[in-house]
Amino acid sequence: MATLRRLREVPRHLLVCEKSNFGHDKSRHRHLVETHYHNYRVSFLIPECGILSKELKNLVMETGPYYFVKNLPLHELITHEFINTFVKKGKLILSLDKDTYEETGLQGRPSQYSGRKVMKFIVSIDLMDLSLNLDSKKYERVSWSFKEKKPLKFDFLLAWHHTGAEESTMRSYFSSYGIQERQPRVSLSTASELQCPVLRSGELGGAPGAACSAPELLDWLGAVFSNAQLTNEPNNFISTYCCPQPSTVVAKAYLCAITGFIVPEKIHLLLEQLCRYFDEPKLAPWVTLSVQGFADSPVSWRENEHGFRKGGEHLYNFVIFNNQDYWLQMAVGANDDCPP
Repeated sequence: MATLRRLREVPRHLLVCEKSNFGHDKSRHRHLVETHYHNYRVSFLIPECGILSKELKNLVMETGPYYFVKNLPLHELITHEFINTFVKKGKLILSLDKDTYEETGLQGRPSQYSGRKVMKFIVSIDLMDLSLNLDSKKYERVSWSFKEKKPLKFDFLLAWHHTGAEESTMRSYFSSYGIQERQPRVSLSTASELQCPVLRSGELGGAPGAACSAPELLDWLGAVFSNAQLTNEPNNFISTYCCPQPSTVVAKAYLCAITGFIVPEKIHLLLEQLCRYFDEPKLAPWVTLSVQGFADSPVSWRENEHGFRKGGEHLYNFVIFNNQDYWLQMAVGANDDCPP
């Protein structure tokens, strides 16, 4: 099965839709999840479901913990001890306003979304390369900048990619900065008599009178998870939205939303479990998994620069069909590159 990809430009953001199959050797689902690092919210919807399976519920409850450190000096992230203990690969990426950038004395590049008057700069520091030679002039300059020239401090969210002893090591490493352990906030609910769009896995763009399109589904999902009324009643002055047509009414639908700092590998486990949902016959023809990134993250996918002053969207959504076909939708705001 070949992958079909469509671009759709709408005001202030870009939506990319594609379809494939999880068993296809060129499926991009794993790579896409693994390279979207800064995830703020994960949600899924299962039509014709009133009780969550034990396996799914366990995964939902095991998406944490993550950690919060307030006023952490930036120079702590370039020490040899920190890099050697915690960093396997990666970069430190700073998105700085013009004044702060000039005060650091570091070399960077103008933001590609600055316009004629450059007011924002991006500084990228390869931590592994930096740690290989602590006596280099490059390391000395970065260290001097963070410790003396412009001693920046930030509030950080930290998450560990593997459970076990390493997590306790992280807590003890930052203990002098009052590190706090936090758990994601989980919301579980059911919706009764929910009007759902009719979808066909092979009709990404929809079919008049027979199936709704991928963009129509994404709009509908946003309305459902926002608890919007979908009836477009004349006396409703808050929302005039209604379910796209054709549609069907399901007796119950299960909704789950997880909010916090969620690492990609936890999301991939959820995706795998939702794929296994159809190992046994189900009434539901499809389920969805949606992931939203932090609006003020300096990157979206991989190291792609992300701007947030005009919305901050960077998100993706899987529609998983009972034959293992899937739709993948990716959306970014006005100040972003096209999704990968």
